Amino acid sequence: MIVLLIHNFYQHPGGEDEVFRAEAALLRSQGHEVVEFVEDNRKVDGVSPLKAAVDAIWSREAQRRLRTLIREKKPDVAHFHNTFLRISPAAYYTCKEEGVPVAQTLHNYRLVCPGALLMRDGRVCEDCLGRAVPWPGVAHGCWRGSRTQTAVVAGMLAFHRVLKTWHEQVDCYIALTEFARRKFIEGGLPAEKIVVKPNFVGEELRVTSNELQFSRHPSLVTRYFLFVGRLSPEKGLGTLLRAWQKLKDVPLKIIGDGPLLEAVRAFNGGGVQVLGRRPHDEVIALMKGARCVVFPSEWYEGFPMTIAEAFACGVPVIASRLGAMAEIVEDGRTGLLFEPGNADDLAAKVEWAWAHSEQMAEMGREARREYEEKYTAERNYEMLMQIYRRVMSNE
Repeated sequence: MIVLLIHNFYQHPGGEDEVFRAEAALLRSQGHEVVEFVEDNRKVDGVSPLKAAVDAIWSREAQRRLRTLIREKKPDVAHFHNTFLRISPAAYYTCKEEGVPVAQTLHNYRLVCPGALLMRDGRVCEDCLGRAVPWPGVAHGCWRGSRTQTAVVAGMLAFHRVLKTWHEQVDCYIALTEFARRKFIEGGLPAEKIVVKPNFVGEELRVTSNELQFSRHPSLVTRYFLFVGRLSPEKGLGTLLRAWQKLKDVPLKIIGDGPLLEAVRAFNGGGVQVLGRRPHDEVIALMKGARCVVFPSEWYEGFPMTIAEAFACGVPVIASRLGAMAEIVEDGRTGLLFEPGNADDLAAKVEWAWAHSEQMAEMGREARREYEEKYTAERNYEMLMQIYRRVMSNE
């Protein structure tokens, strides 16, 4: 199969970029020819605001280059990861005109929310969900804190809703969780075109059954809790630190960088060690040694790779009972759930986990089983092929 992968890189690297690369590598490892059509938002620097706005809505330049590539490579299917800002939804039309079926992964909530996160002022926000014109996002400047720049996104969304682009030009949408699928349906995307396929964790995190049995043995009580993620308000850092004020004797390691780094470093609660940004292999080594990973996020996460990586390492997760997190973590089996933003509830769950090493070890083994059933590269490849066959057969 010849697969055309289409992705617009952001100015700041993120998880979507990594998923794009991982899926390209997975397809190549299975013998498929992968053709990449990419753009980079860093190229926006120096471009006039008017041209950038027009290109975000309909880029004729991207269409021209894409059409040339399609006619040269003759792909069997086009898999989009991101079209914003420089590729634009016009690329869907080019694929359709050239007879190439289209799949689109929904990494964030951009198609139903100008800010892409369904979050505003540190809380979940659904004010634009289902609106033909997402004007509340413009009023609040939800993208980059700018009403003008948010208006560009809102204009793109409204324009393509009028054209019925989202209904007619995409053959299949790939949501990362059932929760996300429901939100996109509420936002107006066609339910019959949305399937669920999570992201995956690659071979490098595989552990043998003997390694898993040893690493999760309840007698190893010199454990610590671990937070891995961006140090920003929506990730629940405030809730995490308030909880740890009540947990002075429980060790916590914090890995990550972001706007709250200095505030986190200034925290004077006992047992907290701030490690900052660390290489991925070091993160995984620390994860394998943790009693539990804590994931207190307070927004509708897309698909938290940290949770999947923890499961791959045989480590349970304490997460907010919110959105995708409440779907991925099964309370009492692969981890524990607490009320979002409730530091007392989080502290109580951590205290229980600290006091019940045998139960947490069993949850770690269940987490590993969950990974093996849902989040391996092999399982992901099977699901991806099912999606490609579906769009190629026009079912």
